[in-house]
Amino acid sequence: MLLAACAALIVGAVAIWGKSSGHSVNAVPLQATLVPTKLRADGRAMAVLTINNNSDAKPLISFADNVHSAAIERMERTDGQWRATIRAGVLPGRIGLRIESADHRTATSELTTYLDESDRAQDGTPDFARLDDDRDRQAFRRWFTYLAEAQYFEPATRRPAEINDCAALIRYAYREALKRHDSKWANAAQLSVIPALDPVEKYQYPLTPLRAALFRTKPGPFRASDLSDGTFLQFADAQTLWRFNTHFVSRDLSRAQQGDLLFFRQDAEHVTFHSMIYLGESQVRPDGERYVLYHTGPTGRDPGEIRRLTLDELRRFPQNEWRPMAANPGFLGVYRWNIF
Repeated sequence: MLLAACAALIVGAVAIWGKSSGHSVNAVPLQATLVPTKLRADGRAMAVLTINNNSDAKPLISFADNVHSAAIERMERTDGQWRATIRAGVLPGRIGLRIESADHRTATSELTTYLDESDRAQDGTPDFARLDDDRDRQAFRRWFTYLAEAQYFEPATRRPAEINDCAALIRYAYREALKRHDSKWANAAQLSVIPALDPVEKYQYPLTPLRAALFRTKPGPFRASDLSDGTFLQFADAQTLWRFNTHFVSRDLSRAQQGDLLFFRQDAEHVTFHSMIYLGESQVRPDGERYVLYHTGPTGRDPGEIRRLTLDELRRFPQNEWRPMAANPGFLGVYRWNIF
């Protein structure tokens, strides 16, 4: 009698466990095959997860760890199988996959992504940081220029304290343009208006192997050792932005695109570099004019200010050395970010 009672309790417990777990103890095993199991973490490489679940019900796929190292692009059913396309992110790591489907036992798989060390331009910018498609480039340009221009319209007391010269304004807008623009970010940004702009999809700052250190500070092509030896830092002055983080486009201002930079070098008492952001048409107060934006930097006790000039105003600037003209030896030209 006692043995029979114990057996009944065990059977009951198993039945309850099967019901609570969502799967019968007699559920059919779920077959899932991942090909390949290793991908370069370049933001583009793809793997395909094939799932046989004998059902039209879409399986549920979740990442057990390193959730920023990959993303599910799409899932479709063909030839009686479900196929999920998984895209590698830019963060290397081991990613546990959990595959669930009604009336099937849960299956698991594992994907490994490894560091992309390539630098196709040999300019020191890793390829994983480059924005490869036009949509991401346009998203970055719009966020970068909007965030910089918005600071011009904000009271000085509401601006981030870090914005104290021309390079600081650029660093701020560059970093913030690459972030995830969710409600938490919006609260921290404290801008009067948050635009409904598309995000950069390839990655969000600081979720890359560079972490918070966005700006290259030394010459040479990219090497994996650059990630840990101080080659990349959070700080970069105007000269560093010019030398290691951008590339020359033209000394003709008509070649500038939204988000490009203008650089100047003055060799008076000592060499100084200055940078401006080419906004193109304003996104804050559109009026058909094209603008540049810059921070003057401090002078003595004067903290300086953010200025927004039309191209005509800049071409007629009182001091010739700040005019963006090919005849001006102090004008280095129009430069474009290396991530393009």
